[in-house]
Amino acid sequence: MAKRIIISGGGTGGHIFPAIAIANALKRLDPATEILFVGASGRMEMEKVPAAGYKIIGLDIQGIQRNAIWKNVMFPVKLINSVWKALTIIKTFKPDAAVGVGGYASGPLLYAASIKCIPCLIQEQNSYAGITNKWLGKKADKICVAFDGMEKFFPASKIIKTGNPIRRESVDIAGKRLSSLELLNLSADKQTILVTGGSLGAGTLNKSVMAGLDKIIAADVQVIWQTGKFYYKSIIEKLGENYHPNICIREFLNRMDLAYAAADIIISRAGAGTIAELCVIKKPVILVPSPNVAEDHQTKNALALVETNAAAFIPDRDAAAKLIDTALELLKDKKKQKTLSDNIGKLALPDADDVIAKEVIQITINN
Repeated sequence: MAKRIIISGGGTGGHIFPAIAIANALKRLDPATEILFVGASGRMEMEKVPAAGYKIIGLDIQGIQRNAIWKNVMFPVKLINSVWKALTIIKTFKPDAAVGVGGYASGPLLYAASIKCIPCLIQEQNSYAGITNKWLGKKADKICVAFDGMEKFFPASKIIKTGNPIRRESVDIAGKRLSSLELLNLSADKQTILVTGGSLGAGTLNKSVMAGLDKIIAADVQVIWQTGKFYYKSIIEKLGENYHPNICIREFLNRMDLAYAAADIIISRAGAGTIAELCVIKKPVILVPSPNVAEDHQTKNALALVETNAAAFIPDRDAAAKLIDTALELLKDKKKQKTLSDNIGKLALPDADDVIAKEVIQITINN
């Protein structure tokens, strides 16, 4: 008999893409599986999930605003209302299991599922678990993680190391380097740096590249510079559409496989989903964690790689002064490039989506 699965969470691509990957894996296991997403109204998942072909219901929920306490006045009311709505969704949909991937909607939905004795699985992407997932972990049947040492946050008996689901099309880079460089109007004879701060962009990475443009051009190195939508317009206004043939400026990279394939080294934030892709890509990486995330989890993600010499690391506060110099030095150091590539490749878990999907089905059988 086909299973009915609720997947909850979202807020950022780092939560949404793994959620969709798990849904796709469940469908591969059994195309008759019925899947319903529950997200936060007004957030990115309300657009991305339907685009992937799945139904989603929104909860009127927000996170706790740490920097503006007055904005939390309505939080208790929204939380209670969201739990009530989640209970109604569960009563109507009658799921065999509930999956939480993190984000605002995960808390109310998984709590409601636990009240109704619905088997629950948490997919914790980061090396440092958030407050909500730590609390929900006590009620979950299974907790899928991507990093070692997570027993300090969750009951060891519930943990399985699966890795983070990746966008399979984004890491399919084999044999694409030359065609990718050609499509990006770049030379196959020059070394190439990819700078990516995610779909919204990263101010620090953009400032660092801007500050280092003269050095990049002097070294005759190419850059694929993904600015993000918040920064693209102002950067183009300063530099123009065709600033220099070595500098490829893009607001967003719809084909990450092409960008990854073209790059010799990669500069990136340290979101868990991005790191999962980079491990499969197996290219030298410089991580610049965002300081503007809960519990500074990106720094902890990055340090988990640094400990095994699988990535270079520069704190956000030092990036403007050091990032481009570090990248240019790494391009000259073939031995270090090979070490970083080999070590990050050892961390790859490319089939996380399938493993997690099988665990979801298993908890429906065990309960």
